[in-house]
Amino acid sequence: MPSRGKRSQLEMVNQINMTPMVDLVLVLLIIFMITAPLLEYSIDVSPPKMNADKIPEDNTKVVSLNKKGQIVFNKETLSPKALAEKLDVQKRLNPKLTVLIRADGTRQYNEVMEVMKAVRNAGIMTVSLVTESEK
Repeated sequence: MPSRGKRSQLEMVNQINMTPMVDLVLVLLIIFMITAPLLEYSIDVSPPKMNADKIPEDNTKVVSLNKKGQIVFNKETLSPKALAEKLDVQKRLNPKLTVLIRADGTRQYNEVMEVMKAVRNAGIMTVSLVTESEK
């Protein structure tokens, strides 16, 4: 009988207890889950100073995005689809048409991109964003 006792003790020594390691991994996982959203992934960017020449007005049309998020073209409020149709007519009259997009500073970037998409859908590839001139 004493030999069986030694054998069972040896078998127990051969098995590794995984519980502490699993506990450690779970604690580390929880720590990373809590701290990851707190990290800031950003880069400080200072926008360039704009000193551009005036664009000739004979080939340009201005599309505005006002504070209310409305698209205004020729003093008329339009949907993006209607804007594309109106600009398509203008493009046929003047193939070298340039569109200037003037957006209110409080509007979100995706709204400006929606206007740009409507301009591109009209077949106009020359698009510029209007910036506020420095005084």
